[in-house]
Amino acid sequence: MPDWAEVIIRTVTAVLFLFILTRLLGKRQISQLSFFEYITGITIGDLAATVSLDIESKWFLGIISLSVWVLICISIEFLEIKSKKARDLIDSSATVLIKDGKILEDNLKKEKLTNEELLQQLRKKSVFRAAEVEFALMEVSGEINIMLKKEYQPLTPSLLGVKVAPEVEPQTIILDGVIMEEPLATIGRNINWLHRELEKIGVSLDNVFLGQVDAFGGLYVDLYDDQIKVPEPQERAVLRADLKKIEADLELFSLGTQNKEAKKMYEQSSIQLKQIILDLEYLLTR
Repeated sequence: MPDWAEVIIRTVTAVLFLFILTRLLGKRQISQLSFFEYITGITIGDLAATVSLDIESKWFLGIISLSVWVLICISIEFLEIKSKKARDLIDSSATVLIKDGKILEDNLKKEKLTNEELLQQLRKKSVFRAAEVEFALMEVSGEINIMLKKEYQPLTPSLLGVKVAPEVEPQTIILDGVIMEEPLATIGRNINWLHRELEKIGVSLDNVFLGQVDAFGGLYVDLYDDQIKVPEPQERAVLRADLKKIEADLELFSLGTQNKEAKKMYEQSSIQLKQIILDLEYLLTR
């Protein structure tokens, strides 16, 4: 067999076998790497290259070497899952770089990290002043995670006492002008409903690049033709306006009647409806 043909066969075999082994190792191998995972990636890559190009050696020996190495990796990962001491020994542990707003210089030296590199990592987290950081930690993967001081943390609805609707995964129901029937059924809708919604906004199905439905049933579409402006859905705004009109009508009825019982009923109904509108404000204005 010619050398070039053998190299092709060896390479294809190595790629296929490497793919299978990587699937066995799991997604951790393509995420942030620990020390051992970093060594594993280099070693497996080197062994796969040897299997592909070293035509003077027996190719199956490289396959055996790859298999043994992967078995060792899987065993070590299993050991790490079962034992924290093993995790600390193999992958080390996280290192505190900033505590109570104070940079720990000794820990920076331990991780061979300069102050410029620390500031660079903070900037990646959109923090440009070290004084804003309450706590910073270098993970075993080398990533630095931070917690800002209370006064520099962004405002959230919970801090403001504002209720927000629960966020549910949006469903993609149109891709490249094709209706995705399974996600459509997941939200309890059918194709007829989708066509009616597209008619409301004056859009044809074949012009839709992407279509999604949010947790509240609102349809968002992105069109192939970027010159066409898609109107925003107004159902919730219309519903809020209708409720406010009913509330105003109840107040008007209470002022217009001389019957004390009817007046009291209209006033109470108006107050109750006003409270309902306040409770649902975060839904109706979303």
